[in-house]
Amino acid sequence: MATKEPSQRQLRVGQEIKKIITSVIERGDLRSKEIRDALITVTEVRVSPDLKYATAYIMTLNGKNLGLVLEMLNEESWAFKKQIGAKLQLRYTPDVNFRVDDTFNEVDRIEKLLHNPKVAQDLVKADVENEE
Repeated sequence: MATKEPSQRQLRVGQEIKKIITSVIERGDLRSKEIRDALITVTEVRVSPDLKYATAYIMTLNGKNLGLVLEMLNEESWAFKKQIGAKLQLRYTPDVNFRVDDTFNEVDRIEKLLHNPKVAQDLVKADVENEE
């Protein structure tokens, strides 16, 4: 089943929520010491079509304390929701859920596959066949 592309409104709201989440983390407006001490990157925010739910994808520096930071962020999601409600004029303030961004791991896995000698050999064969 193919997933539907997000609308322009979803993309815009996602970007605004990402800015708000990032600013809250940078200012340290959270109770959790683990979050204040961690270097957190918010890579993307995806918003549901009805704009009631937002999923923020995060990564910490070198994946350090990622599980703990993720747990703390989800526990303090109310603080993010409060800031989003104050700064965005939306009918409903979206519930924020944090998840680990695993795209970097996926990129590493694909890179390793492409550099595998067997795969490299197949790629060379494909190039030779295309030239003929």
